[in-house]
Amino acid sequence: EAGAPYAAMVQIGIKKAAAGPKKGKKASTFTIDCSKPVEDKIMEIASFEKFLVDKIKVGGKTGVLGDNVTVTRDKTKITVTSEIQMSKRYLKYLTKKYL
Repeated sequence: EAGAPYAAMVQIGIKKAAAGPKKGKKASTFTIDCSKPVEDKIMEIASFEKFLVDKIKVGGKTGVLGDNVTVTRDKTKITVTSEIQMSKRYLKYLTKKYL
């Protein structure tokens, strides 16, 4: 597959947000660092953000993020914040699928 070598260039980090005054709801923040593929002009960050918004499943349905999941982007990073349970492995799967 053509995109396989570039999948190793993308790094996904996770930060567990602090449980504030509300107990029970913890937001998970995942940061996808795409700096190397973006600098090499292999991928466009805007199209990757749209891909994630379209493909992330919430409640078994794609494209229905609602208020539970937000996807934001900077110049070379995409941040996915989730109020519901989401695994880092799922985001790695989607990233490899995109590449």
